Amino acid sequence: MSVRHALLALLSEGPKYGLQLRQEFEARTGEVWPLNIGQVYTTLQRLERDGLVESDDTEMDGPQKGFRITGAGRTELHEWLRTPSDDAIPPRDELVIKVLVAMGVPGVDVPGLLQVHRHRLVELMQRYTRLKGDALDDLGVALVVDAEIFRLDALIRWLDAADARVRRLPAPGAVKVGRVAPGPRRRLAARR
Repeated sequence: MSVRHALLALLSEGPKYGLQLRQEFEARTGEVWPLNIGQVYTTLQRLERDGLVESDDTEMDGPQKGFRITGAGRTELHEWLRTPSDDAIPPRDELVIKVLVAMGVPGVDVPGLLQVHRHRLVELMQRYTRLKGDALDDLGVALVVDAEIFRLDALIRWLDAADARVRRLPAPGAVKVGRVAPGPRRRLAARR
């Protein structure tokens, strides 16, 4: 998430104060990503240093200092909006890493571990599905909830596929985790 660009987007609507930017950021993102006010002011200082925003001519820092976007800031914002997200293959996902390292840990029931994580993700997905019904009046919240449901669904499907692969493995200790043939590793690295 780029707080820098989110603040530029909010400032593209007109001049705002730091506290106002924080409140609007949290409201627009469905209050899912709380923002520290110190982070807001640090980001605004960097944006001002880079010539992407301007502040009031007052010497005062803090809640009364207003900021507005510059022409260079608008250009930066539009370029960021049009740039596809970095989807490096494979992404570093904590759950994937956990499963991969668990396969080499003696005494770990990997299929059981997969089910523990699957169960937790299903619970989260059910919670978000309930939230979706409550979020019908707030488009921002509804979009965040949809994104989380789709992400959780993909992780659950990955766990199901991983479980099927693990269950087809030969006896414990027969598999060497981390030994990928050079061809597949090079193909994944080439996609980055």
